[in-house]
Amino acid sequence: MKTEFEKMRSQELYSFADEEIAKSLIHAKKTCARLQTMTIFDKDYREVLSDLIPGIPASVRICPPFHCDHGNGCRLGENVFLNYNCVLLDGGYITIGKNTRIGPNCQLYTPSHPIDYVARREDKETAYPVTIGEDCWLGGGVIVCPGVTIGDRCIIAAGSVVTHDIPSDSMAAGVPAEVKKSIK
Repeated sequence: MKTEFEKMRSQELYSFADEEIAKSLIHAKKTCARLQTMTIFDKDYREVLSDLIPGIPASVRICPPFHCDHGNGCRLGENVFLNYNCVLLDGGYITIGKNTRIGPNCQLYTPSHPIDYVARREDKETAYPVTIGEDCWLGGGVIVCPGVTIGDRCIIAAGSVVTHDIPSDSMAAGVPAEVKKSIK
C-alpha cells in the first residue's frame, strides 16, 4: 500500500493533510524563509539551498526570493538559472534540463484540484509532473500548468501561460501559449 507521499509523486489522488507531506511542507517553508534573507553571494547560501533541494548541482543559481512546496521534488540540471521570485509547486516532480534560464516571477505548478466542487472541499489533490528541457529560456512571468512538458531549446515568451506540451526547438507565446515558430 502506497503512502500519501508516494501517491503524490505517482500522479494519484492524495491527502495533502497527511503528516509526512505536512512535515515536508513545513521544512520547505522554513528553509525558503531562511533563503529569502540571502543573496547568491552570501556564505550560507549554498548550504541552505542544498538543504532545500537535495542533490542540487553546484552550478545552479536561484535568486531569492524563491518559493517551493517541498524542494525535494525539484530536479535541476547543471547550470540552471532561476531569477527572482520564482515559484515551484513541486508536489509532482519538476525537472529542469541543463543550461535552462527561467526569468523572474515564473511559476511552475504540479498540483491539480478535483473538478467536482464537492470533491474540492476535501484535503485532496493530484500532482502532475512538469518537465522543461535543456537549453530553454522562459521569459518573465511565465506560468507552466500541471503535466506540461516543454522540449529542448524552447523559448517561452514573457507572460505566457503554458497549458499543453511544447515541442523541442519552438518559440511559444500567449495565453494560452501557442507555438509561433520553429527555431531550429
